Amino acid sequence: MKNEDVTGSQRILDRIDKNILSELQKDGRISNADLSKRVGLSATPCLERVRRLEREGYITGYKAILNPAKLGAGLLVFVEITLNKNQPDVFEQFNKAVQNLPDLQECHLVSGNFDYLLKARVSDMTAYRKLLSDTILRLPCVNDTHTYVVMEEVKCTADIIVKRGEGVSKPAG
Repeated sequence: MKNEDVTGSQRILDRIDKNILSELQKDGRISNADLSKRVGLSATPCLERVRRLEREGYITGYKAILNPAKLGAGLLVFVEITLNKNQPDVFEQFNKAVQNLPDLQECHLVSGNFDYLLKARVSDMTAYRKLLSDTILRLPCVNDTHTYVVMEEVKCTADIIVKRGEGVSKPAG
């Protein structure tokens, strides 16, 4: 089965590609020999597929998952941000400013009653108050914030479901 369409702009992930992605999500440090056994390929074609999936952007990197409590970042907070929209480029200003803030793990522009949802990990409430007053409230165009302190992490994963059914199309472009 050919994996590229006539124009070459779209490729379908087959069962083996999906299995490779699923296995690497479970264990990014798996050896190529073990990965090839799990997905039913010999080592060389398996490595070639992994490299192709990396080149095509399906795999964007490999990371260690760290224990935040052991590293002094046991308090998890989510912060809703509402911007003052009296300037035409408020979103661009805010987006640019958050890029340089290592204390923020995530920043998402959302639809609804506020504009952004931030995720941050800090050592304790004192550290969060400092982050809020010294950093978050000083971001461009911030009008209002609402903070949610996480009492217990019930589930935390970055895994993406790799569908086993039909092929997954790569977007053209």
